[in-house]
Formats: sequence, structure tokens, C-alpha cells
Amino acid sequence: MYTDNNQEIFNMYQQIAAEFSSCMNDYLYAYNLQNDVYYISEQAARRFAIPGNVFHNVLETHRQFVYNEDLEMLIEDLKKILNGTKTVHNLRYRWLGSDGSPIWINCRGRVIKDSCGKPFLMIGCINEIGKKPNADNISGLLKETAFEEQLAQFSDLSGGFMLRIGIDDFKSINERLGVEYGDYVLHEVSSCIQNCLSANQYVYRLPSDEFIILDISGCTASDMKELYHTIRSAVDQLVAQNQYEALYTISGGIVACSDIIPLTYEESMKLSEFALNAAKDLGKNQVYLFQELDYTAFLRKRAILRYLRKSVSNNFEGFELYFQPIISTEDETLYSAETLLRFRTQEGEFLSPMEFIPILEESGLIIPVGKWIMRKAVKMCKKCQIYFPDFKISINLSYIQLLKSPVFADIMDTLNQYQLSPGSLIIELTESGHLENNTAVHNVWRKLKKAGIQIAIDDFGTGYSNLQNIGDLRPNIVKVDRNFTVKSLRNDYERQLMIHIIHMVHSIGLRLVVEGIETTEELSKITSLDPDYIQGYYYSKPCPQDEFYEKFIAV
Repeated sequence: MYTDNNQEIFNMYQQIAAEFSSCMNDYLYAYNLQNDVYYISEQAARRFAIPGNVFHNVLETHRQFVYNEDLEMLIEDLKKILNGTKTVHNLRYRWLGSDGSPIWINCRGRVIKDSCGKPFLMIGCINEIGKKPNADNISGLLKETAFEEQLAQFSDLSGGFMLRIGIDDFKSINERLGVEYGDYVLHEVSSCIQNCLSANQYVYRLPSDEFIILDISGCTASDMKELYHTIRSAVDQLVAQNQYEALYTISGGIVACSDIIPLTYEESMKLSEFALNAAKDLGKNQVYLFQELDYTAFLRKRAILRYLRKSVSNNFEGFELYFQPIISTEDETLYSAETLLRFRTQEGEFLSPMEFIPILEESGLIIPVGKWIMRKAVKMCKKCQIYFPDFKISINLSYIQLLKSPVFADIMDTLNQYQLSPGSLIIELTESGHLENNTAVHNVWRKLKKAGIQIAIDDFGTGYSNLQNIGDLRPNIVKVDRNFTVKSLRNDYERQLMIHIIHMVHSIGLRLVVEGIETTEELSKITSLDPDYIQGYYYSKPCPQDEFYEKFIAV
């Protein structure tokens, strides 16, 4: 079968490999063992860090693109091929990609001998064993790699849409009923989706419990929402047919292709992921249409979180404490000060507490920041007591700190560190709507009161607060929110409510702070109702520590 014209045979295999390379994902190669020449499909030169698709001095050249830890194993195997002790090559090892990253491959080949019986040629195939497959056998759908390829084939997507669908709480199905049942759900949901599609609508399987539909049929956004509801109805019927053995729903995020045209594939998928997550944030079993303003707000929130993390890791750089005086109505003397957190980014932007504090709480960063606030505020209080021995400091405590940190121990350690009397500290609780029926909160509250620390219920008069909190937690102080204060100044009905609240608070031995007083007229009207303390711009806006000290302490 073979002639002595080995070069012609090698050239023939090169030509065959080149012809087949355009219609396969793997890489065909031919290695001339006698002339020390190596040929591989042209696309391999773009994928891997090889010097070209044809090169000489094969063993030494492999040292340039084979992952160092795998090199010795490969060289040993190739030497056995060259000396004729092996005729089959089958190794799994790593080549370096064009970007320098290691890529797992399976390299297989067999040796062809010349007419004299000497090893002459090794032909074979290299495939990436870590590469994502194009299809999913569970759902019966093509996977994300196929979706990316098809997306690139369409020249005009301006009128298209993407609908990303996720199964809500899918993890609980696997945990309760097993992975096999989870696979069954994926298969059946896939069938529901496919049965709802029309011409020019394509569905693909994404990782985990998600699917993505590409529509190029000319649908509108309303049509895509209707498609989601049709699929949701089909899934509801599926759940019912299975006697509610697993109760689950689907959420959907819609993105107009006109929003992704200038973006890379990765950026486009981030938009669809955002849209699906937004639907889940609405309460799940919902659909959300991508809005640029929402995404901009999401990106800003993420950027602020990066700023906050960097600040915490850099000794809380950018954070600053401001203080606002709380004045006794009896003699208009300083009673205490509320500690307020401020933050400035590295670029100098001053962020609103309404913007960054919720992010601190959602991320859990409020725990280290809260400890920092405690140390700084207690230290400041101790300094002020040199001139005002009865001065007290008020610190807001987050519900997150109560539930997820040893906050009582942190407070007592800080008081001991600065030798501050527990009676000099007032703890205010934010997010008072979470107080009800929470044993952990009540336990910390009892410990604080037993230690002699004063307790304040903040924002009384807002939608969060109620009388039950006063009865259950037995605070020392009730703080009336400015919104309620303003209503009582403008409306006789609300004014009567304020009078009754103040009377009720005093009748059970508590004290009351009215927040938000800004003018002489407001002060006069409120003090006539006999509250204990006033807090507001009339006396001072919140100010930095040094300014507060000069205005109210060192006078």
C-alpha cells in the first residue's frame, strides 16, 4: 500500500486533514517521524500558543506550548513512538492557549510504518476535553456555545428579543427529591418551552436551571411577555399533572436585541442575567423587561459596594462620623448627640446615607463598619465628658448586627476599652419593622438593659413602628420621626395624636425625643406639648466631630 515516496504520503495526509478541518471542532495532525515535521489543522494555531500549523524540531518545539508539569510525560511517550516501542499514542495533558492559559486536551494517534517496517508517520486527532459541549442530553437542547455561535450568524437582530427563563428554587427540588427528579423537571420544562415556541424562535439550555429563547420573528415586547405567560401556564399544568410532588415556578427576563447590538456576547449575557434576577427580585414567578435606567442603578450599586469593600479593607478610609445634638426642653442644655455615618468615595463623591447604608446592610459590611462606629463614638463621648460629665452618645444599631454578630460582647468590650459608663450609651435600632417576635433581638435587648445601657426606639410614627415594640422591648426613649412631627404641626388631627403619644409615653415612665424641628415656630408649637428632648436643624445640622466639639463642648 505504501511507496518509498514518504514525502508524498505526508503531503497527502496534510491535504486530507486540511479538507476535514473546516467541518469539525477537533484538530487533526500528521507527524512525520523521519523528517521531524509536524502539521496540525490551521485553527489550532489560533487557539494554542504553537509557532504555526507546520513546524520542525518537534520535541523541542513542544516545550514552548506544553504545560510545564505535563512536559516530561509527553516527551517520554513520544520517544517511545520514535524508537518503535509504541505504535499508539493516547495522552491527556495540557497545552498553553494563545493567551497563555493551560487547556486540557486528549491527544490520540497511531503510527504508520514505511515499506521497510520503520515508524514513518503518526496521524491522529486532538480534542479539548475541558471544552463546553454543544448539546445537553437532559433537556434535549443545544447549549450556550451553540447559542453564541447562532447569535453571531444573524446579520440583523435589531427587531429581536431574548427571553431568559429560570426555574425558581430549583435547588430545593434536587435536595428534597434527588438529582434524577431534578433532571426530569429540566426535561419537562424544556418540553413545555419548546411546545410554546413558533417559527423563528429558538431555545437553548444555559447552566444550572436556566434556558434562553432567541426570537427573530418580529415580536414586540408585549408579545414576549405573552410568550412568558404561556410558558408559565404550561409549567403550572405540568406541576398539577405531577400531583404537586414538586411545587415550582419560573421567572423570566426579557432583553431587546437592540440593547445588545453594540455589546460583546459576554456583555449581552450579563444584561439577560440582570433581567432574570430582576424578575426574581420582584418575588419570583414574574417577568421583567430590561430597562437601561434600572441597569444603570444596578451598576452604580455594584460600584458603591466595591468602594465600600475597599474602604473597609483600607482601615475605613472614606468613612466619617457626624454628630447631631439632642437638646433637653427643660433648660435647653445639651443632653446627648446622635452618631451619624457619612461616606466619601476615593474620587471625592459624597454619598447619601440613604444610598450606601442599605448596601452595607445587604452585604454584611455593616458588621465591621458598625464596630468601627462604636469605637469612634465611644471614644468621642469619653472626650466630651471631660467638660460635660453627664453627656451621652447615641448610636444606631442595624438589625443585621443584632442577628449576625456578637454585638452585645462588642459593645461591652468597647465600653471597657474606653472606660465609659454603660449609662452614657444610648442604642437606637434601625429597621424597627423587624423587631416583632424575634427572640434573638429580644435577648440582646434584655442584656443591654440589664447592663445599664439605654434603649431607644427610632422612627416612631413611621409605617414600621407600633405600640407592641414599646410593650415588648420596654425602651427608655421613644424617638418621633420628622415626618410625623411635620404632620402634627400642620394638621389638628395629627396634633392630637402627638399629644396622646407624648402623654402615653410619659405615663409609662419613658422619655420622648421629637426629631426634625427646624424653625422657631416649630419649636414653640412642639415644646408646648411637653416632649423631653428636641433634635433638629433648629439647633444644628449633623456636623463633623471637631465642629461639634467646638460648637457644643469646648464653649
